Amino acid sequence: MQVILLDRMAKLGKLGEVVRVRDGYARNFLIPKGLAKRATQKAIADFNREKEELEKKATEKLKTAKELGAKLSGLVLEISQKAGVDGKLFGSVTNQDVVEKLGKEGIEISKSQVNMPSGPIKLAGEHIIRVSPHSEVVVEFTVKVVPEVSDR
Repeated sequence: MQVILLDRMAKLGKLGEVVRVRDGYARNFLIPKGLAKRATQKAIADFNREKEELEKKATEKLKTAKELGAKLSGLVLEISQKAGVDGKLFGSVTNQDVVEKLGKEGIEISKSQVNMPSGPIKLAGEHIIRVSPHSEVVVEFTVKVVPEVSDR
């Protein structure tokens, strides 16, 4: 299926490009999220009329993402989790835990924007986490997992 991209997407294209994607990807992800429209003659004509407004929105999104990236870069987020004597956690620290802790700090991101390179954290200590609030903005920060040693 051919679609017109309404936002810049990594590995797909820039705003306004007509690209060919799989039907399911377009129907189930791109179109419902407002990231693309079907590439019909009418849609292309409509896009050309609205191009300036869409470019302003895309620029605003990028600016907001860069501001969020500036807040996150160099941040050390401390999360306490129950752990054994050897530092292994009972359970793990996941994307959701990071999102909730950032929410308490006043930084709103979604779970899908958090990238944990080695999966959920299962050991106490400092770990590097990547957050991508926009396809062009990727920020790394540190999550320090502090063990809560339980006395039994």
